[in-house]
Formats: sequence, C-alpha cells, structure tokens
Amino acid sequence: MEENQYLLNPNPLVRFLHKSPDDFTKADIIRFIEENDVEMVNFRYVGGDGRLKALNFVIQSREHLDNILSTGERVDGSSLFTFLEAGSSDLYVVPRFRSAFLNPFSEIPAVDILCSYYDKDGNPLASAPENIMRKAHLELIDKTGYDMEVMGEIEYYVISEKDPLYRANDQRAYHESEPFVKWEQLRVEAMMAMAQTGALIKYSHSEVGNFSDDEYEYEQNEIEFLPTNMEDAADQLIIAKWILRQVAYKYGVTVSLAPKITAGKAGSGMHIHMRIMKDGKNITLDDGRISDPARKTIAGILDIAPSLSAFGNTIPTSYFRLVPHQEAPTNVCWGERNRSTLIRVPLGWVGSGDMVAKENPLEHAAEKDQSDKQTFEFRCPDGSADIYLLIAGLCVGARHGLEMPEALELAKKTYVDVNIFDEKHRSRQEQLAQLPYSCMKAAEYLRKQSEVYKKHEVFPDTLLDGIIKTLEGYNDERLREKISCNKEETMKLVRRFLHCG
Repeated sequence: MEENQYLLNPNPLVRFLHKSPDDFTKADIIRFIEENDVEMVNFRYVGGDGRLKALNFVIQSREHLDNILSTGERVDGSSLFTFLEAGSSDLYVVPRFRSAFLNPFSEIPAVDILCSYYDKDGNPLASAPENIMRKAHLELIDKTGYDMEVMGEIEYYVISEKDPLYRANDQRAYHESEPFVKWEQLRVEAMMAMAQTGALIKYSHSEVGNFSDDEYEYEQNEIEFLPTNMEDAADQLIIAKWILRQVAYKYGVTVSLAPKITAGKAGSGMHIHMRIMKDGKNITLDDGRISDPARKTIAGILDIAPSLSAFGNTIPTSYFRLVPHQEAPTNVCWGERNRSTLIRVPLGWVGSGDMVAKENPLEHAAEKDQSDKQTFEFRCPDGSADIYLLIAGLCVGARHGLEMPEALELAKKTYVDVNIFDEKHRSRQEQLAQLPYSCMKAAEYLRKQSEVYKKHEVFPDTLLDGIIKTLEGYNDERLREKISCNKEETMKLVRRFLHCG
C-alpha cells in the first residue's frame, strides 16, 4: 500500500525513490542520477528580477557529484541583486534537495535543484527574499501558534499570429475550449511539465480575456495550484513561470504575465489563496462560518494591504489593471463570493450535500468533511510580484492580525456583501481605504507601514529602503491619468514591461 501511493505521482524522482520530496536526501539524488543515466546537474535560484537563474554542471564522477551537492557553489551576488555591492558580493548557493526534479526540457538528461543564498559566514543571506519568507513563516508559527498554507493562480496571455478560424467572442473566452481557443495544448503541456517538477496543480482553463489587433491575437489562460506550505508554494510559482516561457518559446509564441496588455481589455493577476492551519488542520471555517482566527488574519492583511502592493504590484502597468469595474480590486475590504473585494472567500462545499450522489444514483452519499477545501483569496497581485516577498508580506499580515486586539472589529468594518463598484453603493465605498494608484504611492505606504514588516527583524531595513527607492524611481505618480487615453504611449509602456517577473 505504501509503495502504491507513489505510482501515479507525475514527478519521476518520487516514483523512482518511493518517497515524498520532503524526505529526499543527497544519497537519494545521487542514486537517481546514477541509475537513470543523468549527465548534468543544474542549480536554479531566483535573482532580484524575479527570474529563475541557472548554473550548469557536467557530472565528472561520483566524487564530483557528491562535492557539488555537499558544498554548493559561489556566485556573484552583485550581478543578481542591486542591493549588494561588488566589493563584498560573493555568495553561496546551496541546494535544497526536496526541490530536485528531472528537467523536462533538457535534451541532455539533467536534474535541476533550487538553491538558497548563504553569506560569507555560512548563514542564510538575511536580505535574500526566500530567506525573508522563511523567517516570516517561522515567526508566524512561533508568535501565534498558527500556520498558514498558500496557493497561487497564474494568469497569462499567449500572443500569436492571427488565426481566422473559429474565433471566440471578444472578452468572452472564459473556460472556452478548442478550436475557439488556440492554445489549450500549450497550457496542458506546460501544466504537465510543472507537475513533473513537483508542482501541485489544481486545474487550468482559458480565461475571459481574448482580443486581436491588426497583427496579433491575444488569448488569456490560467493555471491554479493546490494549497501547500508557503515555501513549496512559492517555489512552484517561480518554476511555473519559467516553464510557461520555455513551452511558449518551443511553440514560437510569446507568453506574458504582465498585468496589462492593452487598454480596455482584461488584465492578468496572480491571486494568492490562503488557509489558516492549526496542528495540521485547516481551521478557516468554524461550524460553517469563517472562523475568528481566519477573520483576524484577513483583518491583519487588510490593515497593511496598501503597502503589500510594493511586493505584489511592482511596475507602473500594475496600476493600469487596478481600476474600478474590471474585476480587479481597488478598495480595502473583504467578502464572501464577492469579486469586487480585495479579499474574497470563494464558494465552499459547506451545506452543499452530496451533489455527486444526487447526480449519480449508483453512488452512495459520502460523509467526507469538505471544509478542508476552504481558502480566502488576495486578489490584487500580478505577474510583476516578487513572489517570495509577497508571500512573506502576507505572512507578516497574518501574524499582525492574529496579534491585533481590535482585529475582529476591523474585520467587521471591512466586510462587504455588495458589489462595491455599483454606483448605488458609493457611500459604502467612500468608507473604505483605497489601494495605491501608482508605484510611488505604494512606496509611500511601505514607508509608513515599514515597522510592521521590520518587527521581529523579518524584513531588513536595507531591503525595504531599496524597494522604496526602486518604486519611487518610476516617477509614475500621475502616469495613469496622463496616458490612459493615449494608446500609443500606453502600448509603449506595455511593451517595456511585457516580460515582467
């Protein structure tokens, strides 16, 4: 029975080793490489631009392989991060064995492993985003006794030459299938490659956005993941972006995760779902209603939401997406099944009965508790996000809320059960705080709320100062209102940030 649980796992290492990635050891990696004729090892790590980097090793011998996996390697940190100076920039990249996967694209059989950054003294680099996220996670558990699992959704556009056959209606491609959408196979191939690297995929589908211009057509898709611990969830999103671009390159098309592709059409987000855990159990619900710990968590995240944009909406075109009436949030509020709010509690399975048994008379009604599926969704981030810092910030917000004496009161004040964009609810809208409308405004909020992030030494001063400086450098305070009606200037900006993140 224990052997059988790995038979359907799409990750070749899991199937071969008959163990969970959390249990991978150096000896396991070596055995897989030796017995599967693997010729290369690639170290992967995320640079300051959010992209996955590569360091390639040709395996010379067993001793050479053991040395690579035992010591890691040196890299030039100043070429990877703007906050490191060339005079003292040497860093170590150290492999995390649980992240090892068989490269799905390499013609030469290769095992890829994600790495963490360490400083000259052999300690985790304090300013490295993945280490900040890890510290935020540990502080949440240590200070509150609660844990938080997360999952992401990636929305993206495929940009290709125009195809006159079987055209979907403009902005009406939600869950459309071939031949009315053209890139389902690209999406499925990418999804399978992600699963082979260890990603926990929930599903994928075409999204609402589709349009064409004189030369190209643009088709929006989405891939959604399953909840897991935040370190693995972040890694999966990083790898997923790399895979999407790899598959798109193979097909000869462009994939863009940019928040805005053109004016007046659906933008792309990267929503983050969360669930509050206690002793390994999802406690987001309590007797069918949102639990007090979940409400406190939501309140804490909402309290610092304006400054979270500094990590989740990091380029000027982010704020061309965050405008009213386009299913992107602009008000700091939350609600159940309400897509006009910043935090949405999606439809759950509580009280639904056994729908499968009703539809299939030969099946018996199941008694399984479905409350474990419940999450809540943070809807403003987009593909420009620094994934590690965004999740770290959400974790800080969760801890902040669980520690706030007035958290439940704030949750009550910010709850909305109406379409907040409807003109008849303007008075309610005016009672709510607003998200930033520019990178410069996000920087201003981050400066104001920086003490929340620095508490327990989670976010370093130097990193926050660097982010503020970068955001202010865009000088986009009134950019949206200046060029939103100028298609040529808008498209120039879109092209500049087409491959963000």
